[in-house]
Amino acid sequence: MVIQIMQELDLVIGVDTSVIHLAGALGKPVWVLLSVNCDWRWLLARKDSPWYPTMRLYRQNNLGDWSDVAGNIAKDLNSLVDTKSK
Repeated sequence: MVIQIMQELDLVIGVDTSVIHLAGALGKPVWVLLSVNCDWRWLLARKDSPWYPTMRLYRQNNLGDWSDVAGNIAKDLNSLVDTKSK
């Protein structure tokens, strides 16, 4: 059931959870919020994932401060909506 629901989504946004990995494995567009001290498997200073080509990584600059991440996601989401509405 979760897979059928996820296949209907245009974009999945979340933190490093099984939902994000499932969306990536299904080839859905995925934006992931990562902490400064995220798991080493996300590699360093990348905005993409070698394991999930449809995934974009949003990395925190300072531990506990998500304002840059939220701002970047808001900007990119607005751009995506503008592109889709044309």
